[in-house]
Amino acid sequence: MANKIGFDRDQYIEMQSRHIQARREEIGGKLYLEMGGKLFDDMHASRVLPGFTPDNKIAMLEKIRDEVEILICINAKDLERHKVRADLGITYEDDVLRLVDVFRDRGFLVEHVVLTQMEDDNRLAQSFLERLERLGLKVSRHRVIPGYPTNMDLIVSDEGLGRNEYAETTRDLIVVTAPGPGSGKLATCLSQVYHEHKRGINAGYAKFETFPIWNLPLEHPVNLAYEAATVDLNDANVIDHFHLSAHGEQTVNYNRDVEAFPLLKTLLERLTGATPYQSPTDMGVNMAGYCIIDDDACREASNQEIIRRYFKALVDEARNGLDSTQSERAAVVMAKANITPEMRRVVAPARAIEEQDGLPGCAMELADGTIITGRTSDLLGCSAAMLLNALKHLAGIDDSVHLLSPDSIEPIQSLKTKHLGSVNPRLHTDEVLIALSVSAGTCEESRLALEQLKQLRGCDAHTTTILGSVDEAIFRNLGVLVTCDPKFQRKSLYQKR
Repeated sequence: MANKIGFDRDQYIEMQSRHIQARREEIGGKLYLEMGGKLFDDMHASRVLPGFTPDNKIAMLEKIRDEVEILICINAKDLERHKVRADLGITYEDDVLRLVDVFRDRGFLVEHVVLTQMEDDNRLAQSFLERLERLGLKVSRHRVIPGYPTNMDLIVSDEGLGRNEYAETTRDLIVVTAPGPGSGKLATCLSQVYHEHKRGINAGYAKFETFPIWNLPLEHPVNLAYEAATVDLNDANVIDHFHLSAHGEQTVNYNRDVEAFPLLKTLLERLTGATPYQSPTDMGVNMAGYCIIDDDACREASNQEIIRRYFKALVDEARNGLDSTQSERAAVVMAKANITPEMRRVVAPARAIEEQDGLPGCAMELADGTIITGRTSDLLGCSAAMLLNALKHLAGIDDSVHLLSPDSIEPIQSLKTKHLGSVNPRLHTDEVLIALSVSAGTCEESRLALEQLKQLRGCDAHTTTILGSVDEAIFRNLGVLVTCDPKFQRKSLYQKR
């Protein structure tokens, strides 16, 4: 089953850039544009809107690159708790540095980082601040404001937003982005607008939030997939009743944005003297809903994403010894979408192998709909076996052919168990790929198999055991969308990742 394109990337880039320009003209002066979601690598959007590429947003901004300045913010509390960006497996701290490099490589101006919710005892945040300054970046500290966002008199004062350090930007369109949610993007925008007006500079605010898509139905799978992605925040999509009242049009928005809108509207009016916004939807500039060209394709992709998020919640709970709150929320989203975990086609074949063998199984669905499986053996883990089988199938190599002979695997197993302290002699996916690469120098079939790796991007896979961090990273780097049943192969309190 070939993946269908459901989203027009080029139309989106053109329409979105024109709409942002129109909002700039409407606001006049400087526009602080809060960028919800990922700016550079929006993997979630690319999964639920087939055709949306992870760099869609940055490609759109490249059309007006010389007018844009990027400001990155990060919550000091996320530094203190070593928060990790799950899709990349790196800390928020490292992601800030990665984002700076990515933006600069694409020719964007990025000089400022804002550390939000800074307090005097944030030692790791202070250390990161000093590191950023040594790297030549300008850093602004934003404080915790008591009573934010309800204490208007304090917030809009020199003791509120006025205590935050001003980032002196030089462009008229400032895109405010961050490694992840809860980083303080909105508060950063408001603080900057406050300081601009104190300096006699006209400035305004708008929001570029891809999800939920405001002009899709409340329980459209694309919007439900966003709920599934935020089960850790307990967020929900709701009807924007402010927009319905002001314009007679039913639109969808984020519950926290709707709840905070009266306060935000009042804040903007106090900061700027007036606001053109009558609803949270008015604040947004998202055109993604107009660029869906195959609704069925987007519905199916989103349903699959909802199921993946359910499995992810289960695995996170198992790994971290959490209660079932997040998986229960994800199950509610699945119920709204009228889908079940078994509607993920790779789940049943992987579980069937475990039922037959009593050992973990793995299955992958290739782009043409072919299901490839892998079994656990003395030589290979199930995911490594499945990977080899998939590459052989794609290269047209007979299933009976051994790309890696037992004789070539044995020395690797001996190294692992006798010298590197591993209790598991089976080869992981990274070890299989390295061994295959070595064989490719002398074996034509191994070379052909390696050439198929690029065809795995976007394929779904499922294992009946929780993957270790190495296998997980390999699948992520290959672009394979893998899920796991929430159980470890070995029953022990300490699980090496």
